[in-house]
Amino acid sequence: MKKYVKDLHITGVEHLRKDYVLLRLTDQTNPLPEMQPGQFVEVRVDKSAETFLRRPISINYVDRANNELWLLVHVVGQGTAALSSLKPGEFLNCLFPLGNGFTIPEGKNKQVLLVGGGVGTAPLLYYGEALKTASHTPTFLLGGRSACDVLQLENFEQQGHVCVTTEDGSLGEKGYVTNHSVLNETMFDAIATCGPKPMMMAVARYASQKAIPCEASLENMMACGVGACLCCVEKNHEGHNICVCKEGPVFNINQLQWQISK
Repeated sequence: MKKYVKDLHITGVEHLRKDYVLLRLTDQTNPLPEMQPGQFVEVRVDKSAETFLRRPISINYVDRANNELWLLVHVVGQGTAALSSLKPGEFLNCLFPLGNGFTIPEGKNKQVLLVGGGVGTAPLLYYGEALKTASHTPTFLLGGRSACDVLQLENFEQQGHVCVTTEDGSLGEKGYVTNHSVLNETMFDAIATCGPKPMMMAVARYASQKAIPCEASLENMMACGVGACLCCVEKNHEGHNICVCKEGPVFNINQLQWQISK
């Protein structure tokens, strides 16, 4: 897939929480290029003197009607703090789309479970829309420590059925995503997950036990985004290093050296 470097115009900045900001970007000249759910963008940070490398941000959503690309940014350091200070009317230099995305199952009417936690829910919104467009049925299972950690609920509800768990029970069922009752009520044809690694491994273990195909979007530390610097390597099932940014970030769990057997 062709990659682009573009200065995208910022049409909206929405602070969902003090440490989460949703950026809406557009190309003022051309329609946005094709992008797959699960791919990501490397953004240049211009307002931080100590930030030298681009920051990888998942593609949250592509609004074709308004020619907008949505990026959900978790503010965790100087680089992402600088991104959160951007204003509508400014520009953000983006290298995109990068990596390989989620698989759209063959056929129709497949039940697909999308499990996310924290900022890991971001790529699942666009994936859910793609599944719905392909005549599949997405179910979102979103987890957080408390209700304020579960973001974009209304957007997810527009794309499919939404289930929620919180550790303190302030929203949805109390517990972790792998404790939710939907796992015992519905037989899923495929599972996708993104979020903290322990959560993804727990989801992968459940999928393995139930013999359900499962993909995981890894959130390894990245720098170049094109497989040159090797800072994002992960061991595959054969023990070889693979670049998450280039060969992923989405992998079938059987490709990974995760200890998920019973």
